[in-house]
Amino acid sequence: MDRKTILFNNPDRSEEHTTEEILRSVYEALEEKGYNSIDQMVGYILSGDPSYITGHNNARNLIRRIERDDLVEELLRSYLNK
Repeated sequence: MDRKTILFNNPDRSEEHTTEEILRSVYEALEEKGYNSIDQMVGYILSGDPSYITGHNNARNLIRRIERDDLVEELLRSYLNK
């Protein structure tokens, strides 16, 4: 029996996105669906519950690529210009 390994490329994982790009994409997806984007994103950051983020435009999968503690750290650095 000839066993060969087949490699499948997942297009979402082959593309690397910056945190800013991910946040903007998630924000836009939430807006498109009519949600209060900031409230939904804060809910996700505080609780870790991905149901705060819509699946529209793959937003839920995108946001889960970022560790929440890294996200909070980056937001603070950006806000404080550090």
